[in-house]
Parts: sequence; C-alpha cells; structure tokens
Amino acid sequence: MRITSVKEITVPLEGNVANVFVNFSEHTISLVALETDVVRNGKPVTGYAFDSIGRFAQGGILRDRMIPRLQAAKPESLLDASGEAFDPEAVLKTVMRNEKPGGHGDRAAAAAAIELAVWDLNAKLLDEPAHVTIARRYGRQGKRDGVNVYAAGGYYYPEDSTQRLVDEFACYRDMGFDSFKMKIGGADLKTDIERIEAALTVAKEGQRLAVDANGRFDLDTALAYADAITPFDLRWYEEIGDPFDFDLNRQVAQAFAGRIATGENLFSLQDVTNLAMYGGMRAGKDYFQMDPGLAYGLTEYARMIDMLEARGFRRVDVHPHGGHLINLHIAVGLELGGCEAYPGVFQPFGGYASGCGIGGGLVRPTDAPGFGLEEKDGLRPWLARLAD
Repeated sequence: MRITSVKEITVPLEGNVANVFVNFSEHTISLVALETDVVRNGKPVTGYAFDSIGRFAQGGILRDRMIPRLQAAKPESLLDASGEAFDPEAVLKTVMRNEKPGGHGDRAAAAAAIELAVWDLNAKLLDEPAHVTIARRYGRQGKRDGVNVYAAGGYYYPEDSTQRLVDEFACYRDMGFDSFKMKIGGADLKTDIERIEAALTVAKEGQRLAVDANGRFDLDTALAYADAITPFDLRWYEEIGDPFDFDLNRQVAQAFAGRIATGENLFSLQDVTNLAMYGGMRAGKDYFQMDPGLAYGLTEYARMIDMLEARGFRRVDVHPHGGHLINLHIAVGLELGGCEAYPGVFQPFGGYASGCGIGGGLVRPTDAPGFGLEEKDGLRPWLARLAD
C-alpha cells in the first residue's frame, strides 16, 4: 500500500466579511489530496484535507518543500506497524525533514493539510467516520451524540448595521443553533456595546454569546472593554491582545471576572505551553482554541491537549477554532468541550454538511467515511477538480 499521488490546489474564500484586522475577500485555502493504490468501486481511495480558515494558502511551501519530501519517501516508511494504515506522525516527520525548530508560521498550516489528509485516508480505508478512527487511536470513546457548538459570525460588513447582525443571528437560530459569537474592536466601544445588546436580543442570555477581538487591543483598551462587558456575563472574551502577549492576557485574566478564550494563533506545542505557563489562564474557567489545521495537524494538537491536562486544565475547556467538518470530527473523537461553526461565512469550507444533526446546542457528524468533505455541496466541485 502506497501513496501514488499528492495534489494541492488553492481555493478562494467566498464573501466580503472583515474582522478588526482582516478582510477575508482576499483569503485563500490550500486543499490537498493523497491518492493511493488502493482501489474501491473503480476509484483510488483518496484522503482530502485543508489547512483551516484564517490564513492564506501555502501552495509554495507544499509544492517546493513538503510534497517532494513525501513523494521521495520509501512507501513502507509512511505506514504504521500493521502495514494496513498510514502513520500520521511518520508522514508529519517526513514533510518536516530538514526544517529548523521554531518559526511556526505558514509551514505549520501546510504540514497540517497533509497530516490531516492522512486521517481522512485512514478512516476511508476502514470505511468509518474520522471521529471513530481518531477516538480509537487516542483511547477515547468519542462523543458520538455530538458536541457543543456555537455559530460564529457577527463580522463587520462594508454596509453594517445592528439590524443586519440581528438578522444574521436569527437566521442561525432558525438553522438550529442556540449560541453565537460576534466580532468586537472594529468599531468604538460605544458602538460595539450597542452591537452586543442587539445580538443579545437573539441569544437571550449572555452565556449564549461570545465576543472576539481578534488580537486588537492594547492593555488599556482590553481592560476598558472587559469592564464594559462584565455586566452581560458573556460566554467568553476572545483573542484580546496580540497572541504572543501572554503578559497582557495574564493581566486581563487577573482583572476580569468573566471567561477568556485564546490560542487559535498559536501553532506549536511550545507556544501553547508558554500560554499555559505565563498567560494567566485559569483552569476550569478559561478556554483554549488551538486549531489543528493551522498547527501541524492532529499529531501536534493531541500533544497540546496532553500537556494541558498534565498542567491541570481540562479537555472540555478546549474548543478548536475553525468552524468546519475536520474540527468537528476532532472535537467528537477527542471528547473536547465543543467546536465552532461557520454556517454563513467562509464558504465553501465553513460550516457542516447538510446531513449533520444540529439542535439542542449540539452538532453531530454524519456516518460518511473520513471527514465527509464530499458531502459538502460547495466543496464537492473543488474536490472533483483536484482529483482531475
């Protein structure tokens, strides 16, 4: 059994939404395929994955460095001890050969796209959903009844209004979501408070609404917002300052009675260890949001969770950023506290397939083999283009 072809394609994100720093109309994603010599129903079994949402495609890194390393590897070196499945850790080591430590930027997402495709591939070889494969590999039962989910949106639009925000969240509510997340920091404090109040007319209670500053604030602004949002008792206050300003995070955690969430822009075990040690995160209260698709894949992500648990944090306080099918399967398989959903933005990758069960605050994956990316209508044409 061997990988016969490795393909990648750059896919543009749809829509013109923005947070405080980024307009996503220019963003792209790397979609990859690992094709094998195993043939079923007349077609080679192929693993698909992508590098998650929020960065840019890494086609150059994939084509120039990582794919050639994978293609040059001895086929048996990529298999696990049984010889009947591919070893994600071995594949990750192969594509990272000759890379220096540190510098966890775009290469972390490029490697993740390949590593995650191995999980899709292995699950398809076993003809089972990826969350089952993941749970078995890490000795878990998996949350097969679903995990907690919230609908992320509330971005800033060229022609913005609080009514647009209300209408957006009402639409998500009609889809079956009962918790939401919105952006702050792209307007002044007074306007953002008005936006929060408008969102709460749909969410109904603070614990069903989180706010995300996307790393915008300095300490004074962060504390001013913390003071202003405290009466709402929101679900959490996310990405308050620069992702690596652990001292700012620590000082806000000391002053803020509410919950903090962060970690989506940390791409390695060492980065997350530093957050746990120096960022003031409070065990049993605050949330970690690392994204496997931006952080070398599931192999590195599982190490992060092991480290957090060794330091007294809980896996139920881990909610991966990303809002797509891959992270849904990971959250279910690893028994995490929940996951994000992008039901209205970041297509064709955001959100879930129509067959996923949403309701009662939970989302449940389908029984499709692998991550089920082929079930997503908007993504299917891109998978077909990549296969051709």
